[in-house]
Amino acid sequence: MSATREKSQLMSASEIDRTLVRLAHEILERTSNLDELAFIGIRRRGVPLAQRLAKKIEDLERRKVPVGILDINLYRDDLSTVSLQPVLNATDIPFEVTGKDIILMDDVLYTGRTIRAALDALFDQGRAARVQLLVLIDRGHREIPIEAQFTGRMVQTTANEIIEVKFQEIDGMEKVLLVEKTGE
Repeated sequence: MSATREKSQLMSASEIDRTLVRLAHEILERTSNLDELAFIGIRRRGVPLAQRLAKKIEDLERRKVPVGILDINLYRDDLSTVSLQPVLNATDIPFEVTGKDIILMDDVLYTGRTIRAALDALFDQGRAARVQLLVLIDRGHREIPIEAQFTGRMVQTTANEIIEVKFQEIDGMEKVLLVEKTGE
């Protein structure tokens, strides 16, 4: 694994929060039936994103949005290169997917392969009425035709750069970093 060095901080904790407030409003503006709305976060950093957005919508609309957790490890197309024995974390979707208006969430959209795997995993849970994608950061470089309907921020990157999203719930800090592979 190559080493990295931090190039810049793209978002602070307050900028992340403001972006989530904006995304919550966008979701409300584009959703015709809130009773059918549900969020599914892709494990790992899609989960706190989904939970936080559900809380923001609850604060705004006084209604709960169900949140599920999706583990995609067995659906990845690079499974053989990731590990001999993939770590399985439970998918936990405490509601019926069929007929729901699902917003699938992840921290960074890059090649699109994670989202492809997530869609396969999601379709095994049922047939949603509609599936939309929300990402905090879209960094481009798509390898398959996947596009987010809700995007916190577009960040153009080179192939040598990486976006690191740090959430308090997972990392004990709150920020988005642009880092560069150093090749060491």
